[in-house]
Amino acid sequence: MPHVLTLDQGTTGSTALVIDARGAVVARAYSEFTQHFPKPGWVEHDAEEIWDVSLKVMRAALRKAKVKPADVAAIGITNQRETTVVWDRKTGRPIHNAIVWQDRRTAPRCDELREQGAAELVRDRTGLVVDSYFSGTKVEWLLGEVRGARKRAEAGRLAFGTIDSWLVWKLSGGTAHATDFTNASRTLLFDIHRRRWDPDLLALLNVPESLLPEVKTSSGEFCRTAPGLFGKAEIPVAGIAGDQQAALFGQLCVRPGMVKNTYGTGCFVLMPVGDQPVASSSGLVTTLGCGPSGEPLYVLEGSIFVAGAAIQWLRDGLGLIERASDTEKIAQSVKGNDGVYLVPAFVGLGAPYWDAEARGAIVGLTRGNTKAHVVRAALEAIAYQSRDVIEAMIDDVRATTGDPDAALDELRVDGGAAANDFLMQFQADQLGVPVNRPKVVETTALGAAYLAGLEVGLWTPANLEKKRGRDRVFRPRGKPVERDRLYAGWRSAVRQVRHR
Repeated sequence: MPHVLTLDQGTTGSTALVIDARGAVVARAYSEFTQHFPKPGWVEHDAEEIWDVSLKVMRAALRKAKVKPADVAAIGITNQRETTVVWDRKTGRPIHNAIVWQDRRTAPRCDELREQGAAELVRDRTGLVVDSYFSGTKVEWLLGEVRGARKRAEAGRLAFGTIDSWLVWKLSGGTAHATDFTNASRTLLFDIHRRRWDPDLLALLNVPESLLPEVKTSSGEFCRTAPGLFGKAEIPVAGIAGDQQAALFGQLCVRPGMVKNTYGTGCFVLMPVGDQPVASSSGLVTTLGCGPSGEPLYVLEGSIFVAGAAIQWLRDGLGLIERASDTEKIAQSVKGNDGVYLVPAFVGLGAPYWDAEARGAIVGLTRGNTKAHVVRAALEAIAYQSRDVIEAMIDDVRATTGDPDAALDELRVDGGAAANDFLMQFQADQLGVPVNRPKVVETTALGAAYLAGLEVGLWTPANLEKKRGRDRVFRPRGKPVERDRLYAGWRSAVRQVRHR
């Protein structure tokens, strides 16, 4: 039976999965790597260590699965987006540690760009906002701060890539320099309308075009592995997508009306909008995802800063729970929230508010409240914040398309907190649509596997839905008037913590 080897290269570690032709996970291997914090607000990774760890877990997963490299039909890669590597084309060595997506060293440069009026150009071409989160200003910093880097870049001696490009370079033995549309769309350098590197943006950030990888469709052959990495086998790397877009494809959210929400430390909410981009007036970003066959598809994306982190705070900060899983039973021990709302604006509020100065609060407390009300309020806050973002998405789609009937049909969920039945039911109640939880929650890795398997003919778009499977569908309960009453209480609580 042919298999797909998938690498999920994340922020703190690399996970490799071996997936068989039925779509089942046969084996997995995981290893962490070192986090570097050279200065406050700076976050770096050693790109060579990422490569070493990634190769190690891929080989380990194959050993656990007892699958020979010759029986691997394809490799899929999904990666932490925006993390930036620049390396020497001749030696293959990075000129500096990778600058991680979390890194804030270029925030002052982003302030300068906004003051210069560059935000509108960036938004129009890339669908993004000017922020140090994205790759463009990280590349500019590396070329300006690493001795001799700019001269070498202008001479065509250096290569830039997000982590997927770096891994393709290493897997190919230095013969392939490529990325996919989803990762390219997160760089501040890529025109998502013309689907090409943009000369005006390159000039804005003083990035030579010779530095850039070739951009390919997410499902397609990027390279073949160099002999010796997996014995004599030369395995095609046939699928690549950034982590959130890979999760979107792993959930098979490939048409308008569907939304994917990953409930992690924060939440990443993505909505496919079709073959025409939707401009957001709600603080969301427009980016590229994958259509049914892996082709580029426009997507709206919204980020919620604190979701599962609020549950961690209940455990580690307040000592109200011993385990995150305790929250489900505790929340169900009271009939309702009794007017208590927790607004987890510990680091400000993300989409659609974008209020960096907002701070967290618990409002509506009375003498009769217990820890159960606070725990329930923390879970409910995750669902309310998700509704905030999804309603903003729907408003943007209606405004752009002129279709007043545009709506959400179904929410597909993954991430650690998606295992909480109370939260998932409350989310369905708040949105008024079904919430669909898959059997295999490692949807990010599955998405990359699906993209790779499609390219080599292992699967077709028509039969992938059967591969996904579903664990449970939570259908909305209760009356809309009650749902909206609770939500109005949330909006009131948010207004009380807003800085502006």
